[in-house]
Amino acid sequence: MSRDVVVVGAPTSAGSYAPGQETAPRVLRELGLIDGLRAAGRRVHDLGDGPLQVWAPDLRQPRAQNLAAVVEAVQVVAAQVAGALDRGADVLVVGGNCTVVLGVMGALTAHRPDAGLLYVDRHFDLNTPGTTRDGAMDWMVLAHAFDLPGAAPELAAAVDRRPLLVPEQVFLLGSEPAVATGWEREQAERLGLRWRSGTDLAAAPEAETARALGALPAGPLAVHLDVDVLDFTQAPLAESTDGRNSGPSLGAVTAALAAACRDPRFRVLSVGEVNPQRAAGSPEVLNRFVAALGEVLRPAD
Repeated sequence: MSRDVVVVGAPTSAGSYAPGQETAPRVLRELGLIDGLRAAGRRVHDLGDGPLQVWAPDLRQPRAQNLAAVVEAVQVVAAQVAGALDRGADVLVVGGNCTVVLGVMGALTAHRPDAGLLYVDRHFDLNTPGTTRDGAMDWMVLAHAFDLPGAAPELAAAVDRRPLLVPEQVFLLGSEPAVATGWEREQAERLGLRWRSGTDLAAAPEAETARALGALPAGPLAVHLDVDVLDFTQAPLAESTDGRNSGPSLGAVTAALAAACRDPRFRVLSVGEVNPQRAAGSPEVLNRFVAALGEVLRPAD
């Protein structure tokens, strides 16, 4: 029998570029996320939401904005995911932004240090406060997981393990070096990060997922989706809009995630960067996304 699914909401845009993502857990629930998971054949326990955090400009720390709130959200997610794992459940974390991954991996590596992360994202997320003027922490997730030079110590040490991850524990799927900073490209090469592009993912979602899974450790698996990996014109969901007319479709990403979440190592799926306001002109895409999550977490036959 499949394990139960615990749903954790992380309604935070503190680490984002602007408000919006904090509404995603509420909106997706209102559109039937919980019932959809149950209809897909899973027993579901909804833990509700962590603290509501709405982005505001941080003039004290303009290059590491709302850092204290980001750390708080990471630690809350880590505690909620750890509790779900302790009860033997799989976990769906609905962000919020991609900083929730640090909490997910904090909990997962506490269970087994050889946990792996499939990171489905258009961006490398290897920036630090000193390498980009933007100041949005959601563009710096893996930099803090790897504790790169210049990482904010408060976030790099937000969970007990530091560095949280080593490159061998991570595979990036859907990444586009053309939208990376020079620093990110240098660090990706220096670290020997394994990645495949959005074009690769669009062309062969199951095969590219199998390739990625084969490169990850034997320990428990987390899968993270940043919806900016999607072709924004086909699926306008993400905070970032630079994926216009490029990247995989929602169908291709659904196929990739379903393959990953049916791997025997799978324990946690986290979703980040859904901004429901982006779908205002195409609201049906939110319903399609909710249906996709049900398909992704459907038990294997």
